[in-house]
Amino acid sequence: MKQSNVKPAQGKLGILVVGCGAVSTTFMTGVLMARKGLAKPVGSMTQYDKMRVGRGADAKYLHYSDIVPLAKLDDIVFGCWDVYPQNAYQAAMYAEVLKEKDIEPVREELEQIVPMKAAFDKNYAKRLDGDNVKAGLTRWQMVEALREDIRTFKTQKGCDRVVVLWAASTEIYVPINEQVHYQLSDLEAAMKADDREHVAPSMCYAYAALTEGAPFIMGAPNTTVDIPAMWQLAEQTKMPIAGKDFKTGQTLVKSGFAPIIGTRCLGLSGWFSTNILGNRDGLVLDEPANFRTKEVSKLSTLETILKPDVQPDLYGHGNDEDTQYYHKVRINYYPPRNDNKEGWDNIDIFGWMGYPMQIKINFLCRDSILAAPLCLDLCLLSDLAARAGRYGTQRFLSFFLKSPMHDYTQGEEAVNNLYQQYTMLKNAIREMGGYEPDEEID
Repeated sequence: MKQSNVKPAQGKLGILVVGCGAVSTTFMTGVLMARKGLAKPVGSMTQYDKMRVGRGADAKYLHYSDIVPLAKLDDIVFGCWDVYPQNAYQAAMYAEVLKEKDIEPVREELEQIVPMKAAFDKNYAKRLDGDNVKAGLTRWQMVEALREDIRTFKTQKGCDRVVVLWAASTEIYVPINEQVHYQLSDLEAAMKADDREHVAPSMCYAYAALTEGAPFIMGAPNTTVDIPAMWQLAEQTKMPIAGKDFKTGQTLVKSGFAPIIGTRCLGLSGWFSTNILGNRDGLVLDEPANFRTKEVSKLSTLETILKPDVQPDLYGHGNDEDTQYYHKVRINYYPPRNDNKEGWDNIDIFGWMGYPMQIKINFLCRDSILAAPLCLDLCLLSDLAARAGRYGTQRFLSFFLKSPMHDYTQGEEAVNNLYQQYTMLKNAIREMGGYEPDEEID
């Protein structure tokens, strides 16, 4: 390993997960099984990917952990919050993502992961009915209670560092309000005034994490840290933030396939995406206000890859104004599928002389199986970023996220092209490892 300024990953890393549902328990169980040598962490970039460092005769292909000091799986300690009181073993069995034979070997460890009471507001997730909640608290009291939870967990578990990861349900859509969300002082004032319209519970988790010196990762499409006030807090606390929305199934396909159309200079008339999903996430998204949050996240991917203003002949067709292709996204709650999500994409393209063609993709995926390795990578890399002294929005983590954070106040666009995101990821790791960040994004 080259000389770098990254602090070593000494001691235990606490991973505090908001939510103890299908994604969280699949993540926890997989890590616990992998460190016993009973399962493979397939899909995890930090555990499997190799990347080039150096050029020419000096080029080497190394695992991330051979370039930068990542925390080891053996050093991870889990904790969580949830509106339901069941421990992680009970929750994993209830989720029915993993087979019993893949949960039982780590039953004892999972049973010890008992959810702390959640900071919850039913108005933000009307379909959830759990009673393991911090009742009767204002938004500011929620922050204080969550900060106490983090301190207590860190002390009781003997953790040197903590990362907080949101793997809970999608909240209702919170439009960005300049009077509340642009200045940290305004956000704090809104929390103290118990402004429940503009301050989502997830914002309380993020505020608590950052002020307790823990990186925060938003794994749902919630507005949460995607506001200037939180960017200011991350700068002030010198902590990394990342978000938003785990890029698992359909959007992963979209961010990887849309560049094929763009690179080949083919035209796009329309892209219709629909999903069926039956787990608790699907139940929550069956509420229109919650789906709106997800829709905004999923729609943003394509528009930053195939741009009508750059190629009007190719992408300036489709809707009534003839300014852009049609792009529709649907999610349907369908209980028989549980966690086994199915995504259909119908893509209408055109080629030489405008002749139409079609592409159809049917992805029968497992939501939590795809999300679990993202959780691991985001936690390990956020912890790495903190030890490297990187703070604020971690754009290099956009590879893992559906709607990457960006400074929209300055007109910045998110990078959604999967291959450009991969370049950003590799360059950041090279840089933190003391190597030259030697790939460019055109």
